[in-house]
Amino acid sequence: MTVLVTGGAGYIGSHMVLALVDAGEEVVVLDNLSTGFRWAVHPQAQFHEGDVGDMGLVGNLIRQYGIDAVVHFAGSIIVPESVENPLKYYLNNTAKSRDLIEACVRSGVKHFIFSSTAAVYGMPETSPVTEDMNLTPISPYGTSKLMTEWMLRDTAAAHDLRYVALRYFNVAGADPEGRSGQSTRNATHLIKIACQTALGQREQMGIFGTDYETPDGTGVRDYIHISDLIAAHMSALHYLRDGGASLAANCGYGHGFSVREVIQAVEEVSGRPVKATEEPRRAGDPAALVANSNLLKKRMRWTPQYDDLKQIVRHALAWEETLPEKVRSK
Repeated sequence: MTVLVTGGAGYIGSHMVLALVDAGEEVVVLDNLSTGFRWAVHPQAQFHEGDVGDMGLVGNLIRQYGIDAVVHFAGSIIVPESVENPLKYYLNNTAKSRDLIEACVRSGVKHFIFSSTAAVYGMPETSPVTEDMNLTPISPYGTSKLMTEWMLRDTAAAHDLRYVALRYFNVAGADPEGRSGQSTRNATHLIKIACQTALGQREQMGIFGTDYETPDGTGVRDYIHISDLIAAHMSALHYLRDGGASLAANCGYGHGFSVREVIQAVEEVSGRPVKATEEPRRAGDPAALVANSNLLKKRMRWTPQYDDLKQIVRHALAWEETLPEKVRSK
């Protein structure tokens, strides 16, 4: 059996490829390299440069390699950009996902794992967030992901395809063995930015919003280590192959940290100051997003191993310290 990983040259996708190869799976990566890196793909994976919306290409890959499962990461992920350029997000995240799903149905792929987001909840009234809460996204990014969830729901009802949609909260950190990490030059991930600032790669960073109804006025998020997130995907793959029913599940730790708490953790771990300026709120950012992941733990027997903010920061810092050399050597 072979797994197709879309966006497998990106941050999360490259870690998924590592986990699949480590587990002895045959892996095919499809990535257009718009934000990913060819060097980030494990050498044992079969790499193809191309677009997930190219149904002919996807169909050929499925038949050529005997693909039985697709893990779909490819897409655009920056919330403020989605507010400024919504059509880009409806193309990359919704329209192309629709074509990918059709290619899977036509070619007989039965298992589909989708990289969704906590942004589908919008401004939740209570925290932690459970899967049965209202789905009212406040950004085109969240809406574009929710529309793909709906397409998967309806497709699974009509065809022999089952799926798991994992609603991520805030992914951070890097592979503990230093094999992959967040490498995008202009990444917007808070912990990466704070680490870059501590290391002098950025002069300063911004705190976007200091007047939220949170303990210190800054946004609160549920930060999950990339390795625990990938473990959830591996659990989802086994769950589907064992006959599990389609579902959407949250993926987080169940507790959050504010922007100021993250900055403090980076300063403590690095031993260096992080210069931060206070900026206005960004469009589409809720005050707090924290996951209730009991469904994931119950249905897929997922047990986090890296639920420690300072450990997440340590792995992120280690990656940032070695990244310039990795880029130069490729």
